[in-house]
Amino acid sequence: MRQVLIFAVGVLVLGAYAARYADKTVVEPPRAAAARQVEPPHQASGGQHTMTVPGNRSGHFELEARVDGRSIGFLVDTGASLVVLRESAAAQIQVFPKPADYTARVSTANGLVKAAPVTLDRVEIGDITVFDVRALVLPDEALGQNLLGVSFLSRLKRYEFANGQMVLEQ
Repeated sequence: MRQVLIFAVGVLVLGAYAARYADKTVVEPPRAAAARQVEPPHQASGGQHTMTVPGNRSGHFELEARVDGRSIGFLVDTGASLVVLRESAAAQIQVFPKPADYTARVSTANGLVKAAPVTLDRVEIGDITVFDVRALVLPDEALGQNLLGVSFLSRLKRYEFANGQMVLEQ
């Protein structure tokens, strides 16, 4: 009986995590470029930069960022501790982890996946720039989209969600 109870709890935990991961990996069909553009950043008082990003039809926030000078698409994920790049996106910025660099383990709905820790020199969104951003590189098959996680967001003065929009301020 005890083994059945432990198994049931394990299935519940795994199901909850799988549902959370599935929500993160839903990929919408591509929309027109104009529909994905964010409101141009404007400078707030005191030299601060503020940017507003509209939510998509699913309520997710997608944006284009410049990582080490190259444009890469991201899904904002406040549940991701770090910025996470697919290997193909990492290759765009000339980051090519060797097999020995995959020293971190990340739990996904498909099980544990090895990831390569990296530091991005700079991540820019409009006039907002953050330097030395901790990130992970995952195999393309383990991740549907690049994730803009808390290792970037926590370095801003604030980020908030209101009225179907995300506001970033530095």
